[in-house]
Amino acid sequence: MNKKIQCLVSAGPTREWIDPVRFISNPSSGKMGYALAAEAAARGFLVDLVSGPAHLSSPKGVRLHKVETAIEMEEAMVSLFEGAQLIIMTAAVCDHRPEQCWQEKRKKADFPSHLELTETKDIIQSLCERRKKGQTIVGFAAETENILGHSREKLEKKGLDWIAMNDVSEKGLGFASDYNDVTLLSRSGETIPLGRESKKKIAKGILDHVWP
Repeated sequence: MNKKIQCLVSAGPTREWIDPVRFISNPSSGKMGYALAAEAAARGFLVDLVSGPAHLSSPKGVRLHKVETAIEMEEAMVSLFEGAQLIIMTAAVCDHRPEQCWQEKRKKADFPSHLELTETKDIIQSLCERRKKGQTIVGFAAETENILGHSREKLEKKGLDWIAMNDVSEKGLGFASDYNDVTLLSRSGETIPLGRESKKKIAKGILDHVWP
């Protein structure tokens, strides 16, 4: 009996807190990552889904790990990484977090005129540096301009096997939508347009190519 493929997927946004009632985040709904996790499970993979805050039900047959901040997402991904053969990072992790998080709500009159921010850790880069033989790592690049250039740069700089070039410049696509416009780029130079499709169809197309 063949051993099942272990698949690790990240999804959704992170929240980086300013005080107990305010945070920095982004519009990611988690729909793309959840669709990929559901499709991988339907193909018989053992799937761990690490999700930031998302108002979605856990896909059938998927082990869901809920996190909130970039630090929590990194810890969860690192803890599950070694056992995974296929890793797909769709999460829209905040690039920055407030340097200071107040323990009590800041009143309007006391709120600072500007926030000091510090960069969050690059989770994909960290995972690629830990990779071992037999692991395939797929990233996502949500871009609004110079989409091909920025995506190829990210693919090469981080050492990914594949990147899903995600055009979010048009309303109705990408964040919070049921549809994406995706082109797959590979480390070996392949360019595979998946087109403007539902995220469920995009998930099928991605898995067809990255783990045929």
